[in-house]
Amino acid sequence: MTDDAPVTDEPDIRQVDELLDDIYRGQERITQAEIYRRAVAAELPAELLSRIAALPEGEYAVDEAADLLGGTVA
Repeated sequence: MTDDAPVTDEPDIRQVDELLDDIYRGQERITQAEIYRRAVAAELPAELLSRIAALPEGEYAVDEAADLLGGTVA
């Protein structure tokens, strides 16, 4: 296996983590709608936007959002 081989899910995890790091800076809880709005503004891939859109409405702590979206931020 070469270093250029695609690693499944790694870009998604990195993008989710970067998004959550950014939007939760100084915030304890964020609504699903705000997470989605910020993800659209960050031009994340459609697959990630679909995952965010599928979250039930409500507020999420960073660890809850990371668990639901497949990120590693805690």
